[in-house]
Amino acid sequence: MQIGSLDDFRKNPNFAQNESNQIDYHGNSLYPNFKYDGYSWGLSIDLNRCVGCNACVVACVSENNIAVVGKDQVARGRSMHWIRIDTYFRGGLDNPEVYYQPLPCMQCENAPCEYVCPVGATTHSPEGLNDMTYNRCVGTRYCSNNCPYKVRRFNFYLYSDYTTPSLFGVRNPNVTVRSRGVMEKCTYCVQRINAAKIRSEVENRTITDGEIVTACQQACPAEAIVFGNINDPNSRVSKLKAQTRNYGLLVDLNTRPRTTYLARVRNPNPEIRG
Repeated sequence: MQIGSLDDFRKNPNFAQNESNQIDYHGNSLYPNFKYDGYSWGLSIDLNRCVGCNACVVACVSENNIAVVGKDQVARGRSMHWIRIDTYFRGGLDNPEVYYQPLPCMQCENAPCEYVCPVGATTHSPEGLNDMTYNRCVGTRYCSNNCPYKVRRFNFYLYSDYTTPSLFGVRNPNVTVRSRGVMEKCTYCVQRINAAKIRSEVENRTITDGEIVTACQQACPAEAIVFGNINDPNSRVSKLKAQTRNYGLLVDLNTRPRTTYLARVRNPNPEIRG
């Protein structure tokens, strides 16, 4: 997580761009390059705005029919959230500084998860998404082992109740209800992307900036999350990614994540002691 003071930012606006962020791996990679003539989706998260409220987590669970696994499974490290809030502390134990960082799927351009799947259940879409085909997945969990961000989740048990009538109205009908034994992860709310694409095709136009709003973005009270077409230089997400505060996680691994962050800039009053 990149954090700096306002003085640091004024002295060096590129303070978030460490050495690993500045390395260009494009010409030295085993991964094939993809060409995106149309849409190319991406996400930007402003860490200056995030307050760690977990509204994005709750919205994602509701939107994508994510199972509630219970306390015992969470204690075993088997939580099912497609987006999590990582909490970091800096300073002394008496009064530490607290920082939050939402972590959805990075939707990597060079996705390590895609090439280890023996059945092709996770693939690269023409618009840059790392898609999951649930009825292909055989639960090897190789993709989770190969993911450096640990944002994939596995259904160890049959959490979904397919028979109770009262649960039918709770689920989102536009999202598949997963069974046991499959991997699942953030999809950038692909159901909302497809709905906007269908609507735009019917109206014979392109998707406008801001027309697609992911569930986490919609629920964020601080508007820290912005989604859009990074192929459009005038889109809001492209302008955010062009800022000097923009950086990606673990880019030295050459994953080229589409989810990037704007570094946190603090401006505490030096006359006020914590």
